[in-house]
Amino acid sequence: MSSVKIFSGKSTKYLANSIAESYGKPLGEVTLQEFSDGEMSPFFTESVRGCDVFLIQSTFPPADNFMELLLMIDAAKRASAKYVTVVVPYFGYARQDRKDKPRVAIAAKMMANLLSAAGADRIMTCDLHADQIQGFFDIPVDHLDGSAIFIPYLRSLNLKNIIFASPDVGGVKRTRSFAKFFDAELVVCDKHRERANEVASMRLIGDVKGKDVVMIDDLIDTGGTMCKAAQLLKDNGANSVRAVVTHPVLSGKAYENIDQSILEELVVTDTLPLKKDKPSDKIKVLSVADLFAKAIRKIHDHESISSLFIHS
Repeated sequence: MSSVKIFSGKSTKYLANSIAESYGKPLGEVTLQEFSDGEMSPFFTESVRGCDVFLIQSTFPPADNFMELLLMIDAAKRASAKYVTVVVPYFGYARQDRKDKPRVAIAAKMMANLLSAAGADRIMTCDLHADQIQGFFDIPVDHLDGSAIFIPYLRSLNLKNIIFASPDVGGVKRTRSFAKFFDAELVVCDKHRERANEVASMRLIGDVKGKDVVMIDDLIDTGGTMCKAAQLLKDNGANSVRAVVTHPVLSGKAYENIDQSILEELVVTDTLPLKKDKPSDKIKVLSVADLFAKAIRKIHDHESISSLFIHS
């Protein structure tokens, strides 16, 4: 069987080191050479001929992160790697997954096309913004579920009157899976937007009086929706409100919004790096390193990854 080699782009090296350590192999070396105008030229400083290569890089802004990943895929294929699996803990541009108004790009589909065109043989990611994005790819997609990280943590809290809330209608399916696992009820915060990152109005569907509410979402950006939903839940009699979110994008005034909100805590994963100059005592980070390491091992051994899904 071919050997496994794990590499990382510069923006996700903090997580790739943990994944490689959990897997039991050192992280491979990639040198990123840059021309004076900023043009990138990554290259592997060790042979990958005949190897199963795993390239780890989240595709969050700036676009250089995605460009670096594409160049690494191409370099691996041209260096005769046997199989190239692209590990994208956070798949950026996934919010643009449909034509919701005239004359807009479907960026998620374009990203999928570019990864395939660069030579990726397989994609591994976690909690896509919409499950159907898997259909944008013509290559296998391993879509890991962040609930395997969050459910054990929520169990440890021993919340007596737990209820789950979706901060918008689009997240009901994701939230329902948590509610079903805990045999708990589900409520929905129905929101209306007039423009991106700005909530015009919100109303609660369901009863949360005296309940310990856990909001579920795939990502948090400015935090406006989450914090407004938390206040709505509290105003409707919730005992406590916390949020569980896989991808901490946290842009704009997100840290300020979270600190000033009534949220007990915001539980996230390390698919994205937190901004070190803006720490928050309310944010708790759980690592996905072990989950991805187990998935890499199973893929290399040609085993099913279904055991990694806690709902199964």
